[in-house]
Amino acid sequence: MQFDTSKQSVDFSDRRLSVAPMMDWTDRHCRYFHRLLAPSAVLYTEMVTTGAVLHGDQEHLLGFNDEEHPLSLQLGGSEPDELATSARIAETRGFDEVNLNIGCPSDRVQRGRFGACLMLEPVRVRECAAAMRAAVGIPVTVKCRLGVDDCDSYNYFSDFIHEVAGSGVDVFAVHARKAWLSGLSPKENREIPELRYDWVYRLKRENPKLTILLNGGVTGAEDMRTHLAHVDGVMLGRAAYHDPWSLTRCQRLLTPDQALPDRDAVIDAMTRYLDRQVLSGVPVKCVSRHLLGLFHGQPGARAWRRYIAEHAHLPEADSKLLERARDAMDGVGVPDRDAA
Repeated sequence: MQFDTSKQSVDFSDRRLSVAPMMDWTDRHCRYFHRLLAPSAVLYTEMVTTGAVLHGDQEHLLGFNDEEHPLSLQLGGSEPDELATSARIAETRGFDEVNLNIGCPSDRVQRGRFGACLMLEPVRVRECAAAMRAAVGIPVTVKCRLGVDDCDSYNYFSDFIHEVAGSGVDVFAVHARKAWLSGLSPKENREIPELRYDWVYRLKRENPKLTILLNGGVTGAEDMRTHLAHVDGVMLGRAAYHDPWSLTRCQRLLTPDQALPDRDAVIDAMTRYLDRQVLSGVPVKCVSRHLLGLFHGQPGARAWRRYIAEHAHLPEADSKLLERARDAMDGVGVPDRDAA
């Protein structure tokens, strides 16, 4: 099956499925791969700080492939004027949306007074969002937590959303956990605080005009089916990265009549993509690392991962790496690699 990688005709208003912004993971190569798996998903960049946008290498930080649309740039910052300028740059460069990060709890983010610590400053967040909305014509959205530290009651969370919604923002992606600003690493903050899906459901029930997306602990299509009975959309994070085919299962649930590629077609498409990237000087490993989980849970998955891990970093690695990894799977007698 030859898969069409030209720009897809996607309704950006369909927010039922999205892939969370994830530092060191959702770069342009990862997003190109995810677009093959889920044509209707809204994709997000890694978080980019306003300082990086304003003073860094914009082509490196903000470059993307046309096929990635609909695509949102996630910004980290806390100064309204810097966020407004960064949002204008994002719009000029062709992003479909700008998302404000109010959820990352890392020490670096806290030192910059943005991310999850802004859950303690709802008025400032409203001012930031309002400045961004005034600067651009594309949507401005917010990704947040349920709360931070001891500010973690439902009423606090609801009041925060209402304050920020006063800016005109009406799309909120909610990681259904609070964050601890000290004592837990960013990884632990994604796993240890209790998931409170009921709070997110209640927020939507009490605010039907807001678009509420649920993030946190969503593992695939069945979880998505459950959550979509209560909210407007789900956002997959680590599950989409470690088990990328979960995105295809979600897409099949949303659009059962849509023709989607099988894994062989995805490998062929990514090989063509690698051809172009290698010619432009991108190391093979920068692309192939995102495909390690393509056969997660399937026969031959270990052979696939091992071949890529052992060969992608070598000086002689080229765009045929994925095809050779597929051949390595055949060499261990895989019965039907596209069964699931």
